[in-house]
Amino acid sequence: MARWLFSLCLGFGMAGGPTLANPIAEVICAPTDQMTGKLTRQLGTTRRASGLRSPEEVVEIWTDPDGDWTMVIAYASGQSCIVAMGAHWQDTGPEDPA
Repeated sequence: MARWLFSLCLGFGMAGGPTLANPIAEVICAPTDQMTGKLTRQLGTTRRASGLRSPEEVVEIWTDPDGDWTMVIAYASGQSCIVAMGAHWQDTGPEDPA
């Protein structure tokens, strides 16, 4: 995940400092189209889930084939921010009501 984070930070003009020491020390923000492009084309992630946090915010979960995950908040203003990331994502699928 460190290589993935380093690539993401470089792509948004950030490197070194507290971002690499603690990935959530600084929130990474960019225009939504730029963030989406970086997550899909460069990092190979796919949006797996989304939901409304408020009328102005959509929470998205992006994952890659290795199980790394990224939580992004997309704002109505056109800006998106990475607010959390981790590893070992598992899809649990729908619950069986029976």
